[in-house]
Amino acid sequence: MGNDKKRVAMRVHGKVHGVFFRASTQEKAEALGLAGFVQNEDDGTVYLEAEGDAEALKQLEQWAHQGPSRARVQKVEVKELDELKEFKGFEQRR
Repeated sequence: MGNDKKRVAMRVHGKVHGVFFRASTQEKAEALGLAGFVQNEDDGTVYLEAEGDAEALKQLEQWAHQGPSRARVQKVEVKELDELKEFKGFEQRR
């Protein structure tokens, strides 16, 4: 397996504020064994950074296209980031 850890940033567009998107993202990320953070942005998007197993990150990305039941996701932008941050756990930020 080796060191197949990656770090990605995702920006989720749509109706993603006030629908428990951050809490659901944290729950999903923790279930997948990922570390990082998720936060609401002033422009109405949700921004998150996650790092961990490449396959788990892919699963989180697929989940983000749907999100929690009340969310209406229009678009998910994903960018692979260079170095790992070695996050401790997965947190919600304001």
